[in-house]
Amino acid sequence: MSTIALQSLKRVILPIAALLVAIVALGLLVTKVLNHEWPFTVEDGINREFAGDRTESWNAVSLFFSTLASTPVIIGVTVLVAIVLRLWLGRWRESIFLCVAVTCQALVFFFATLIIDRARPDVPKMDESPPTSSFPSGHTSAAVALYIGLAVVLALTVRQTWLKMLCWSLVLVPVAVAVSRLYRGMHHPSDVTASFINGGICVLVVSRAVLDRSVQWGKQKVSA
Repeated sequence: MSTIALQSLKRVILPIAALLVAIVALGLLVTKVLNHEWPFTVEDGINREFAGDRTESWNAVSLFFSTLASTPVIIGVTVLVAIVLRLWLGRWRESIFLCVAVTCQALVFFFATLIIDRARPDVPKMDESPPTSSFPSGHTSAAVALYIGLAVVLALTVRQTWLKMLCWSLVLVPVAVAVSRLYRGMHHPSDVTASFINGGICVLVVSRAVLDRSVQWGKQKVSA
């Protein structure tokens, strides 16, 4: 096995596989073991509160943020940002990081939903329900990986403090996405919580594997 393949296995594949196991275990715990225990017994009440407070203005706001994390937008923004970063910085490291982080969270989400069968909240839903399980939230985990991943890249690139703070404001996007998914009746609170874990750990794992300049990929030349 090549050096790069071994490094990929050690730094990305194994940690993400462990994350998948952890997310599935958490999903089974929430849906099969603790589903009749607090705080999971009050989750539907939170969704009903959101549904009862819907207004035309907030409907539009929630649709905007939910759309920001839809699959076509996530794919389009990821590809566009990856191209811009490559042209701007003149290297592939940041672009690869963002694409791999988004891909990893999607893989964890996809395989977790194949195992966890959770119905969506028992409230009027504002979007068409995809055939996947409610646990975890794909919109939220994708938003965490993309927008927080982008915040990490930009914060490491710019030098001015105010620009770094502006970059970190992107963290608010997945928060708004999570609230929007609850508001629109598409997910339980524990669904979006698990998605923050999924997306956040994917960003952490891939950033340590790709963005860390001390990490060397492939064989290094030995100076004479």
